[in-house]
Amino acid sequence: MRLSFATDDRFDHEGLAYGFFGRAGGVSTGLYDSLNCGYGSQDDRALVSQNRALVADAIGCAPEKMAGLYQIHSGDVVTITKESDLGARPKADGLVTSQRGVGLAILTADCTPVLFHAPEAGVIGACHAGWRGAAQGIIAETIAAMCALGAKRQEIKALIGPTIAQPSYQVGADMRDEVLRLAPEAAPCFAPDPADETKYLFDLPGLVALQCDAQTIAQTSDVRRDTYDESQGFFSHRRATHRQEADTGRQISVIMMPQ
Repeated sequence: MRLSFATDDRFDHEGLAYGFFGRAGGVSTGLYDSLNCGYGSQDDRALVSQNRALVADAIGCAPEKMAGLYQIHSGDVVTITKESDLGARPKADGLVTSQRGVGLAILTADCTPVLFHAPEAGVIGACHAGWRGAAQGIIAETIAAMCALGAKRQEIKALIGPTIAQPSYQVGADMRDEVLRLAPEAAPCFAPDPADETKYLFDLPGLVALQCDAQTIAQTSDVRRDTYDESQGFFSHRRATHRQEADTGRQISVIMMPQ
C-alpha cells in the first residue's frame, strides 16, 4: 500500500521532499492502527520501526538518515550537522539542518507540526508546537536556528500541518492564563466556549501562524486538517482521552532536501 500524505502547493519547491503523514498505511494494529510512528507509545517497538521505515521510503530518505527528537514541549532547537548522531533523539522540539539527504521528523497527536524551508540558503527546519512549546517560543527559536545556518527571514516559508482545530480544543481559564503569561500575543486565539461559560476554545494553529508572521518570514500556509475531528485520518490524544482509550499512536511529519 502506497502511503498518502498531506502537502501544499504554496510550500512546494524543486529539490524539497516533505509530507504530513496520517494514521493509515502502516503495520500496527488495535489502538495504533496503523501507521503509528511514536516510540513513546506502548506499541510494539519493532512495528513502530517498520512504520518509520515506510515513511522514510515514501519521502525518499534512508531510514537511518531520518533524525528525530525526544519531544519535551519546550522552545529548544537542535541543529543537525554532518557530525550529528541521527539516532540520538535529543530532548528538544525543533530541528534544523543544511545537510542534504537528512530527514527532519516531528511526531504529533494533536499538537502542531510546522515545517520550514529557505530554498536559496538550502536550509530546512521542523518543529513540534504544543501550547507549551508555542508559548515558550519554539517558532521563533526554530527560525533563529535556520538563520544561524545562513537562511534569510524574507525567504523562509512555513507550513502548518494537521493539528487540533479551535472548535475541538476546549481549555480552562488556568491554561489560558498560563499561555497569556508567557505569550501575551495569544489573546485573540481564545474564544469563550458557547457550551460552557467557564471554558475557552483555543486556536493553537492560529497562534502558531501569528508567531510565524511576527518573525517577518516570506510565507505561512496551513493545510487546515483537524486531528481531533478526522478520526479515520489522524491520531488524537484528546480524542483518545475522551473515549477513555488506554493510549494513542503518533503521526509523523518529515522534511528533507534530497541528495
